[in-house]
Amino acid sequence: MAKNGVLQGTLDLLVLKTLESRGPIHGYGIATHIQTVTDNVLRVEEGSLYPALHRLEQNGLISSAWRTSDTSRRARFYQLTTQGQRELKSEEENWEAVTAAVARVLQFT
Repeated sequence: MAKNGVLQGTLDLLVLKTLESRGPIHGYGIATHIQTVTDNVLRVEEGSLYPALHRLEQNGLISSAWRTSDTSRRARFYQLTTQGQRELKSEEENWEAVTAAVARVLQFT
C-alpha cells in the first residue's frame, strides 16, 4: 500500500468494505476500486493484496469462486460472507474510534 505503510493493518478493512460496496469482484477490481476511490493516494500491490485475500478467505470472512471476467478471462471473484459482514462492522467501529482518538491528539498537541 502506498504512503509508506501509513495505513498498515487496514488492508483487510479496505478489502472488506470494497466487497460490501461492490459485491463479487476479482482482485484486480478490488485494487482498482481502492485506488480510484482514494484518488490514487492508496495503491494496493499484488504482493499485499493476494495474501490478504487468502488470509480473509481462510478466516471465513470472504469466499471465492472462479468466473469469467468482463474481459472474457477466467478470474477468482471474491465476496463477503455473513461472518465477514459482522467483522466489517466491528472493524469500522474500531477504525472510527482510532481515527477520532488520533484527531484529538492532533488538535491538542
